Amino acid sequence: MSASYDKYTVTQYSISSILGYIDAGDIAIPEIQRPFVWKGRQVRDLVDSLYNGYPTGYLIIWQNPVVKLKDGRDAVGKKVLIDGQQRITALMTAIAGHKILTEDYEEKTIRIAFNPLAKDNEERFAVTTPAHTNSTFWIPDISVVFKPDFDSYEFVDSYAERNPGVSKKEVNQRITQLLSIKSCQIGAILLVPQLDISEVTEIFVRINSQGKRLNEADFAMSKIAADEKYGGNSLRKAVDYFCHLAVEPAFYAQLSNGDKDFMDSEYAAKIPRMISICL
Repeated sequence: MSASYDKYTVTQYSISSILGYIDAGDIAIPEIQRPFVWKGRQVRDLVDSLYNGYPTGYLIIWQNPVVKLKDGRDAVGKKVLIDGQQRITALMTAIAGHKILTEDYEEKTIRIAFNPLAKDNEERFAVTTPAHTNSTFWIPDISVVFKPDFDSYEFVDSYAERNPGVSKKEVNQRITQLLSIKSCQIGAILLVPQLDISEVTEIFVRINSQGKRLNEADFAMSKIAADEKYGGNSLRKAVDYFCHLAVEPAFYAQLSNGDKDFMDSEYAAKIPRMISICL
């Protein structure tokens, strides 16, 4: 491939902007329907890093090529998030309250608790447990603070009523700092649409600091999942479920009860036959 053009640009997005783009469908997360592999403490650590203004690494976003519409006009393809999916999914569940899939393909929300009165040597964030839920000092779920109808004035008053003698000013300062996470900037490397799969893979491997490997098959499956027009997400699920069932056939009962949308798709009826052929 010719190197006569820039292969990427670098930009900054606020956390609220990137989550807004995803909610609007402007940026696709192909892995969003796959099991979330981060542990709860990793979600906690990410929120803590943003609260304290620490860098959280770059996202890698690939711009799908321009496609021709029937009337001859050009349409810009959807942007695909190919690295940073765990971080963004973590923020979606902790801040926006979205459910994630566990390794057992069960839906759950990872809730992060916040103690606005924690001192420097005390834990300020934690994965929510019953102890945090029953405490008057801990806010058991920070996603409440990020809801559009959140009223900080009423919240601080209510918090002070539950904890007589606390400084309303201090509580308000901590809530304001927590809310500032929405304005935190996260870097994004935007790959141009002219790149082919092999070159995108090479760029990913070279700049990924954690040493995670991405092969062309991974990237191709991500591309399939992002294709909403032709039901790419269902096809990607079919591949995942087939691989899971080939190892653990008993998983079919859980699948049939837990993912009604997939069970209504054209692929569901074909999986048992494929499994029987393989076995």
